[in-house]
Amino acid sequence: MKAPSIILELTADVARITLNRPDKLNSFTAQMHLELKQALDSIEAQGVRVLLIQGAGRGFCAGQDLSERQMRSGAEPIDLGATIEAYYAPLVRRLRAMPWPVIMGVNGVAAGAGANLALAGDLVIAAESASFIQPFCRLGLLPDTGGTYFLPRLVGPARAMGLALLGDKLSASQAAQWGLIWECVADAEFHDRLDALMQHFAQAPTKGMAAAKQALQQSWHHILDQQLDLERDVMRDLGATEDYAEGVNAFLAKRSPVFKGR
Repeated sequence: MKAPSIILELTADVARITLNRPDKLNSFTAQMHLELKQALDSIEAQGVRVLLIQGAGRGFCAGQDLSERQMRSGAEPIDLGATIEAYYAPLVRRLRAMPWPVIMGVNGVAAGAGANLALAGDLVIAAESASFIQPFCRLGLLPDTGGTYFLPRLVGPARAMGLALLGDKLSASQAAQWGLIWECVADAEFHDRLDALMQHFAQAPTKGMAAAKQALQQSWHHILDQQLDLERDVMRDLGATEDYAEGVNAFLAKRSPVFKGR
């Protein structure tokens, strides 16, 4: 039997998705998109407190599998916009809207749509041997999967322009120094670091994390007064949660809090 292109490990609080086409550096096909959608459906139906997306083998994701869309001489041009609209845009929107932390574990090359898929996560942890590449310019294209949105916001317009127009490989350590990702860790420590983060977020105050995610995303579209109003309203709601009460009680009792994510 053909191996699934997506592996889902789902427990009460933790979801792990592994992109599983290691022989193709986990590049996307239509079938892989379908399986990923089904995995996210399962996660959302159950509800978790943290999601990890990682790649099998020596890469995270090399973007679109171009062999699936090779054009024969005389064939009609492929509608790349339709592909974005059908697969990549809904995926990015879905990940950004998830009410729990989304961690991207980049173990190797993250190229094209794969690089920008990683940037759609809340925290990107990369192994030291990993790299990020925006190769679209070599094909006469522009960075998709949110690339033109995430890059200037994360590294600034000058570096974003260089990455988009040159398509140079960016090492994980340089990506961390530039602020493109959260952390670069030694290869030998990579999986332990991911496990520790998953354990941390599985015990964290999930509603507060979700609110922080949403507020930070909305801040790009607000003036200061609007953001201050948003903080006021959200803090009012969070102040009525069980997790806030537990956090205060634990602080006063000088003990570790036991958050339930609500």
